[in-house]
Amino acid sequence: MRVAIGLLISVALLAQPPQAYRRAGSGRKQVLIWCDMTGGGAYHESVSHAMAVIEHLGRESGLYDAYIRTDSQFITKQNLTVKADGRDWRVGKNLNSFDAIFFYGMREIPLTDQQKADLLSFVRDDGKGFVAAHTADTAFMEWPDFGEMLGARFDGHPWGIIEAPILVEDPNFPAMKAFPPVFPIRDEIYQAKDFSRDKIRVLLRLDTSKVDLNHAGVHRRDSDFPQAWAKMYGKGRVFFCAFGHETALWDQPAIQTMWLEALKWSLGLSDADVTPRPMPGAR
Repeated sequence: MRVAIGLLISVALLAQPPQAYRRAGSGRKQVLIWCDMTGGGAYHESVSHAMAVIEHLGRESGLYDAYIRTDSQFITKQNLTVKADGRDWRVGKNLNSFDAIFFYGMREIPLTDQQKADLLSFVRDDGKGFVAAHTADTAFMEWPDFGEMLGARFDGHPWGIIEAPILVEDPNFPAMKAFPPVFPIRDEIYQAKDFSRDKIRVLLRLDTSKVDLNHAGVHRRDSDFPQAWAKMYGKGRVFFCAFGHETALWDQPAIQTMWLEALKWSLGLSDADVTPRPMPGAR
């Protein structure tokens, strides 16, 4: 009898809509940690630790439950099913199960056209969050709509790993509160392209007065090298930071505060003005 009752409960849970998983569980927000590296490019040793840190921040703060995936199975709004006893049983989760995505993937991750449409809709139409780290702006370079959602594209890291001076452009944004106005960071510093300050709110940028702008591979001549920004994409909230190549960086308290506050903002747990604006001092 106990076995039969247990089976009935399991079947009932499988048959429930995605929202039921949240009601039956913690009541906290749900975050998908999506770190698919199957699209090619150089594997980053920091990825596994980054996933662990983001999961830990949610558990320690009590703000969200995190689900770690190194594949893209959950990037769909379609029900995932398996056949058993002549029936289709829904298993696992899909995008409808989550409130935000933390993305640390790269290059051309193999998604179907339907998965791509569902991902954009998750942010744009459902008003969900998308928080992205480091190699995220190298992802889906052949998919223009992803670049539009993210806000910019990767254009190399001409200086490699350096001790870089970083300027805080917007100290009022919650994810910037742990940083002083200017601070050094040792990491692989990115150069961005295909961005417009009419569409993104830059939060951090490289202090170019202290780096070599004549270095091979430097393409910009306007001294505008954003390292973090926030933007709206339809109803959804998008945050990107280029930091994250160095594993040790993920253990720094200020960096952890940045990611936690970025996730809180993306989840609608805090608010901020992300109206696009020109670079301070620009004419």
